[in-house]
Amino acid sequence: MTNLIPFTSEAITLLSSLISIPSISREEEKAADFLQTYMEGIGIMTNRSGNNIWCISPKFDMQRPTILLNSHIDTVKPVNGWRKHPYTAKMEDGKLYGLGSNDAGASVVSLFETFRYLSATEQAYNLIFLASCEEEVSGKNGIESVLTQLPPIALGIVGEPTEMHPAIAEKGLMVLDVNAHGVAGHAARNEGENAIYKALDDIQWFRHYHFPKESPLLGPVKMSVTQVNAGTQHNVIPDICSFVVDIRSNECYSNEELFSEICSHIQSEAKARSFRLNSSHIDREHPFVKRTLELGRIPFGSPTLSDQALMKFPSVKIGPGNSSRSHTADEFILTSEIEEAIKMYIEILDGLVL
Repeated sequence: MTNLIPFTSEAITLLSSLISIPSISREEEKAADFLQTYMEGIGIMTNRSGNNIWCISPKFDMQRPTILLNSHIDTVKPVNGWRKHPYTAKMEDGKLYGLGSNDAGASVVSLFETFRYLSATEQAYNLIFLASCEEEVSGKNGIESVLTQLPPIALGIVGEPTEMHPAIAEKGLMVLDVNAHGVAGHAARNEGENAIYKALDDIQWFRHYHFPKESPLLGPVKMSVTQVNAGTQHNVIPDICSFVVDIRSNECYSNEELFSEICSHIQSEAKARSFRLNSSHIDREHPFVKRTLELGRIPFGSPTLSDQALMKFPSVKIGPGNSSRSHTADEFILTSEIEEAIKMYIEILDGLVL
């Protein structure tokens, strides 16, 4: 394998620059501008839609399968407790500190350097590198708006902090807004129908019901009532009680199937905010997964959501860093993790046949 030190060095320099540009979800324009200018400055033709930037490997051939290398440039807002400046890249003891360093800047730059390396080689597939936006909020102007503009994708590689172990399944998300209806009345008299009491039965159902199909990797579907609101004042029987349910699906059910089953059991009126974010799963026998196994990586099921949920093709979530560092104060990435990621991405993909 060619000496990868220059690729690692460039990745760290690029990540340091990206950290210095605030790119909170839906506010990524300056980071996208910088990245596009950087890529074009080193001779790579780019495409852009909104704040999503992508490039296609030379000698693209529709007769070959296409692999998508994807990660996101947006970040959450800085949380309380930062002792360092979130937008100043600071190197200490092999750690690069800064907001978005771990989630998911390290994946962005590692996948980009992997794209550069492999684009200069002969492979049995095409490559597309995509730096997308609005991942942290599952926004419709993010990757979802780009996928329809790309050629058919045979495999998606999603860069997120997994310590370079492959997440071959990922839980989906569906949020329900539920309303229990009663009749208003005076609390001092035997009037009305209390919507809170009606809601309690359904809340108990959400608490205790178990969908029968469980995933070996993701476990059961998880439902949590997370918000409740009712009443206008102490002496008025409430005529409506609203509550929110957070549902984390496994690959055994589509969100539409879960919604239909839920509605058949509860008395309240339920509305799904979206069915978009389904669970995903790829077979252990997929050539990419088998390559990771050969390198001693351990497949797992991920409880956290990513842009995988919006991909209708086989995909794997794998990237440098540790998920426990994401969305925390003094977020960091080890430079050795970036070095390892570039080397491992190349080892997995070089010569891969889909």
